[in-house]
Amino acid sequence: MDLKELLIYIFFGMVQGFTEPIPVSSSGHLVIVQYFMGIEVKDLNFEVLVNFASFLAVLLVYKHDLYELIKNTFAYLSTRKEEYKSDFMFSVYLVLATIPVAVLGILFEEMIGEHLKGIQQVGFALLATAVALYLIRNLKGYKGDKSLTVKDAVIVGFAQAVALIPGISRSGATIVACMALGMKQDTALRFSFFLYIPVSLGTFLLSIGDIAGSSNFSEMALPYAGAFIASLIFSYFSLKWFMGIMKRGNLGYFALYCLVAGLFIVLYF
Repeated sequence: MDLKELLIYIFFGMVQGFTEPIPVSSSGHLVIVQYFMGIEVKDLNFEVLVNFASFLAVLLVYKHDLYELIKNTFAYLSTRKEEYKSDFMFSVYLVLATIPVAVLGILFEEMIGEHLKGIQQVGFALLATAVALYLIRNLKGYKGDKSLTVKDAVIVGFAQAVALIPGISRSGATIVACMALGMKQDTALRFSFFLYIPVSLGTFLLSIGDIAGSSNFSEMALPYAGAFIASLIFSYFSLKWFMGIMKRGNLGYFALYCLVAGLFIVLYF
């Protein structure tokens, strides 16, 4: 492992971290960056680790909200008091919304990896993301945490599953679905990023044995660590930045970015 390769992994961690929380597709941007640099990192351990770093960033940003949600969920289970019911149901909806991506991810992971990671496919996926973001850019919503339904959870869950396709933003797909269903911006944000937690944590736990047992683990420990730290830092500040953008209702800028990036890729590559 030389310095150049270490810096490449750190840079990829920065790209993943910055683009994970915002609706522009982190997986798509990693494909684009690797294409332009002429480097292909076929390293699933890398993807798992940088996504887990983004998961930790989400925990840091939402630590107080998550603590209240978990505390009130268990309080409802033990007391059945009505005051805790909305948080309990929010947790139930998160579980329901996680099922589609878990099932479809297992069924179609190999096909997606083989056929949908080309630069052209990413370009078309970015164009689809641009259209979806443009359509909901001015929606304000009326549903708070207490107004969600099973139908909302299922639809958002399938929207997250669509984001298995590189170029379709996970945060973008879930936020678009949330806001199209009438959720307020803060509820859409919380539901979207809380939904990221079980997916990322589950993937990491299932992969930890493969990571620790990989033949090149000792050789890759330093670049893994560099990419992990870079992803954690950039994910944290990118999410805080995006939360401010959501409050100001500026999603149209992301729609424009995805449109320009998608057209450039489709027309020239």
